[in-house]
Amino acid sequence: MPELPEVETVRRGLAELLPGRTIRSAGHIDSPKSFPNADADVRQFLIGAKVLYVKRRAKVLLIELDTKHTLVIHLKMTGQLVFRGEMAFGAGHPNESLVGELPDRSTRVVIEFADGSHLYFNDQRKFGWVKLMPTLEVPNIDFMKKVGPEPLEADFTARQFTERFKRRSRTSIKAALLDQTVVAGVGNIYADESLWGAKIDPRRLVSGVTDNEFRLLYEELRAVMNLAIEKGGSTDKNYVNTEGKRGSYLDFARVFRREGQVCPRCGHTIEKIRHAGRGTHFCPVCQK
Repeated sequence: MPELPEVETVRRGLAELLPGRTIRSAGHIDSPKSFPNADADVRQFLIGAKVLYVKRRAKVLLIELDTKHTLVIHLKMTGQLVFRGEMAFGAGHPNESLVGELPDRSTRVVIEFADGSHLYFNDQRKFGWVKLMPTLEVPNIDFMKKVGPEPLEADFTARQFTERFKRRSRTSIKAALLDQTVVAGVGNIYADESLWGAKIDPRRLVSGVTDNEFRLLYEELRAVMNLAIEKGGSTDKNYVNTEGKRGSYLDFARVFRREGQVCPRCGHTIEKIRHAGRGTHFCPVCQK
């Protein structure tokens, strides 16, 4: 599953290419569940619509249209978005569909624009989807009602961050970080990295984390996510950046996938355990 920096990388690429383009046609290829939209709605609210801008909420992409409708896109595990026109880019699962001729056997949805350019939604495992819905109804999606605040928003403060976690006092700090209802978009990589940066053992209960430690965790989480966005996302096997190149963040990771290697802070050996249902990387000496 992509994490916030990977999806934000996709959003930024689309935001440079899609606004102002008018949709000529749209539909699915042999995968109705990838494009679960009524034909009448597509004809009335999608065909002929102009793209206004591209947004992101947590790990979900939102393409806003001038028909007061939105294309809500979830890449899930193996989704790709590939644009072909006067410019080209691909983002998502790094297979040949990013650079090969399209549509191919993984293409589920094709959107054609009036200028002849295309946006392809490819998805090998068919878990992702592209849904058309009234913009006013998007906040009423169950996920949208439950998801926590965006950790990188300028008005999301360290105090607010701390208060969100205190609702989960009996949960481990890593499990709380992964809970999308607490804070949006944090996955395994950035949970491990930010906890290492804040010197917090991932198994500690939220109730035992001090306000000062939460402030440091807030700063570390924002720092590693911003670095990951700058580097085009992680080099995790499922995601590449908007130029079709793998992101480089994991080249700079301090602890994630570094088990058996030396901790760059204290020199002890980094360990990997199973915690909160995920492989968890940490230093048992300097993460107290």
